[in-house]
Amino acid sequence: MNRLLEHKAEDMTATVEAGMTLAELQKQLGKLRQWLPVDPPDPQGLSIEKLLATNASGPRRFGYGTIRDYVIGMGIVLADGRMIHSGGKVVKNVAGYDLMKLFIGSRGCLGIIVEVTFKVLPLPEMEQFVEVKCASPEEAGQSIETVLNSDLAPVVMDLHNLSPVAGRLSLVLGFAGTREDVECQRVKAAELGFTQKSSLDYEGVFSGASFQKMSVLPSRIIEGIRALNNAPFVARAGNGIIYYRGSRVPTNQSRAVKLEKRLKDEFDPKHILPELLNE
Repeated sequence: MNRLLEHKAEDMTATVEAGMTLAELQKQLGKLRQWLPVDPPDPQGLSIEKLLATNASGPRRFGYGTIRDYVIGMGIVLADGRMIHSGGKVVKNVAGYDLMKLFIGSRGCLGIIVEVTFKVLPLPEMEQFVEVKCASPEEAGQSIETVLNSDLAPVVMDLHNLSPVAGRLSLVLGFAGTREDVECQRVKAAELGFTQKSSLDYEGVFSGASFQKMSVLPSRIIEGIRALNNAPFVARAGNGIIYYRGSRVPTNQSRAVKLEKRLKDEFDPKHILPELLNE
């Protein structure tokens, strides 16, 4: 179950079996200068099924969105062995119920994803990363606000405290597109203080390591960081997602447990598939 079944480059769609790894899919799409615009950790070991089941994402999430934004068709095996399909193989398909988003992020509790059709994008001609150092969370918050109120359109906006300079936070911006557009964005970013070259090397610190995850409103990202008490972290500053090491920090988040249970009982009444997580 790891084949690329169809790649229509002219339509910018691809249909793949869910056992293929994300890295292999990107390699196949890259032959025609296209890609699936998601960048979660460990693409070599991450199958398409797991990518969808966990709704995994990476630093480019800010500009490109998540995997659910690129799924246009899906084949799923239910607990009773039936194969169902949702969506289709064309971007403008609107037939039937949009069951796909129900299975994305369900961690295999409702059914097993076996086949997916994605819309894909052209590979950007160029990428550049810049950063600014911040002396405090409050200063970082002001820089984030400045970027959001500017004409900049970064695909990456991450904040982390993994800088070799103790006590300093790094706010990283990434730009992608044509060479002319990226250069224009870089010049505008420099005017806002983003003069240091950067990269996504900090992402490797959390790759394969055990870590915690916290989701907050983007407007409360600084408040969430303060609650970590200087623990190592990487935050998707524009999305409100914080990855950190250390003990779990209590939050006021609540889950729709009753709704989750109703869905589980509807799609898997005998509870053959994995149970819902207790997190």
